[in-house]
Amino acid sequence: MADFTFFTNPMSRGQIARWALHEVGADYETELVDFENRPASLGQTNPMGKVPTLVHHHDGDHIHVVTEAAAICHYLAETHPAAGLLPQEHEKADYFRFFFFAAGPVEQAVTAKAMGWEVPADRTGMAGFGSYDKTMDGLERMLADRNFVCGDRFTMADVYVGSQVDWGLQFGSIPERPAFTAYADRLRERAAYREAKAIDMKLIAEAQNNG
Repeated sequence: MADFTFFTNPMSRGQIARWALHEVGADYETELVDFENRPASLGQTNPMGKVPTLVHHHDGDHIHVVTEAAAICHYLAETHPAAGLLPQEHEKADYFRFFFFAAGPVEQAVTAKAMGWEVPADRTGMAGFGSYDKTMDGLERMLADRNFVCGDRFTMADVYVGSQVDWGLQFGSIPERPAFTAYADRLRERAAYREAKAIDMKLIAEAQNNG
C-alpha cells in the first residue's frame, strides 16, 4: 500500500494537492472521484464528500485524514521535511501570512466575483476580503518585489499561492498584471508542477474523449 491515498478529480482544487505531492516526492495512489457518483470510501473519510482529500496510512493501522487544499499542502511539507519546503525561522511570517491570505481573502474575493456577489461599500469591513480590488492589490504588492512568497526561495506556500495565481490567470478570475504573470511563469518551470499538471491534463482529456 502506498503511504497516501489521494481522492481527487482533475477538474478541481485537487490539482493543487497533486502538485504538492510531487514537490515532496510522496508515495501516493490516486482515487478518482466522479462528482455524480462519489465513492462510499470518500464519504467515510470526508463526510462532505469534497476533493481533495488525503489519507495518510501512518503507523500501521492508523490513518490520518487531511482535507482542504491549503492544509494538505502544509501537511505534506511537515511530513516530508527533507524536501526543504518548510519555512526557515526568518521566513515564517511571510510564509504563514500569505499562505492564509491566499486561502482566505483571495479565495473569498475570487469566489464572490465569480458568483456576482457585490459587497456594499459601507460593509466591506464585514467581509474577510474587504473588496476584490483591495485583495488583488494586496496580492500584487506582495509579489512585486520578490520571486517567491518567502523571497528568493521556493517553499510550500508557493504551491498554494501560486496555484491561486496560475488558475486565476488561466480562467480570468485574477487580472493580468506583470507581477502575477511573472510569478506564474516562474512556477510553471518547476519539474513537479509540470509532472502533476501532465497527469491531470491527461485525465481531463480521457474524460472528455469518453464523454
